[in-house]
Amino acid sequence: MRHFGHIAPAVRKRLFHREPCEFDSDSSARLLATALGATLYSPATRPRLADDVLKQAARGVVSMVLCLEDSIGDEDVAAGEENLVRQFTDLAARERPGLPLLFIRVRAPEQIPDLVRRLGPAVRLLSGFVLPKFTEERGIPFLEALAGAEAASGRRLFAMPVLESPELLFRESRVETLEGISRAVDKYRERVLALRLGVTDFCSSYGLRRAPDMTAYDVQIVASVIADVVNMLGRADGTGFTVTGPVWEYFRVQERMFKPQLRRSPFLDGQAEELRAALIEHAMDGLLREIALDQANGLTGKTCIHPTHVLPVHALSVVSHEEYSDAQDILRPERGGGGVLRSAYTNKMNEVKPHRAWAERTLLRAEVFGVANEDVGFVELLAAGIPG
Repeated sequence: MRHFGHIAPAVRKRLFHREPCEFDSDSSARLLATALGATLYSPATRPRLADDVLKQAARGVVSMVLCLEDSIGDEDVAAGEENLVRQFTDLAARERPGLPLLFIRVRAPEQIPDLVRRLGPAVRLLSGFVLPKFTEERGIPFLEALAGAEAASGRRLFAMPVLESPELLFRESRVETLEGISRAVDKYRERVLALRLGVTDFCSSYGLRRAPDMTAYDVQIVASVIADVVNMLGRADGTGFTVTGPVWEYFRVQERMFKPQLRRSPFLDGQAEELRAALIEHAMDGLLREIALDQANGLTGKTCIHPTHVLPVHALSVVSHEEYSDAQDILRPERGGGGVLRSAYTNKMNEVKPHRAWAERTLLRAEVFGVANEDVGFVELLAAGIPG
């Protein structure tokens, strides 16, 4: 599979200076962690789940979480497990190429070996498990269960812990909780693909809910947690992990208090005023701003609960020609001794040593999401990716 693989090759050639690479579930963990992109959640109880997976793959989704936790009622767990096994078996029988990376969000550690056993040969379609309300105490049994299921099945399985517990939110227990999480995920580093943020759970502890006019970063108590998670678990020195952006809850807005957050000029240049109007109507201007803030704060990808959220995440993940040019200049072998240079676009300073980690991350993102042509912006990428 590849990002933007659902659009015609001729269109990709027009959009990209360097096209996104191909990857699959056996690719390196480092590449897959970035390639997750917009991870679409779906309740495990959906009766046509296999068809849904194929439909979303055809629309550009490359990672999905099939949820047995908060998205379904307690009384539906057994039926959800049965449905998952049936739907995985259906998908395996169809043998379609380009299936998304598929993860199961479980409630309890014992579900992991049980589901792997019940999946049988269809386990080859499974990339791993999402582990809820992760702390050191609660998380270790999940990670141990995953390691055992992996050994029993012979299939590489990844974990994606969700950081959403109240202990992580409360100031008096936050550092201790983060230190415990760090110990747990470091012990199983090869199996931890990414850490996911459960911002909805954070807000619920204080009876809060952000409006569609606001991002997670406008809710200060949430922003402080994100900052501390990235500070302790997302470092670029080789000790950190990929941390993904929080879910955006809205997909249509009836009334707004503040002005739309999308400037008109990029859409005028791209002759896409109707696209701008549609994005505003569906609260996408807030989503686009939050994606930009995710990236500025060290997060990669995003949890999504609606298919319309996927393309904006991917469009804003494409590396611009300017970013690519800067990253390449910074990482040239002859720059190994450091120094300062003017960017090829003559609009900024590139300082080799301080910007090196940024440049390395940018080139990895360029490999996965591609590099836009010099005259192509996110408006063109959005417009090209919308299903006809």
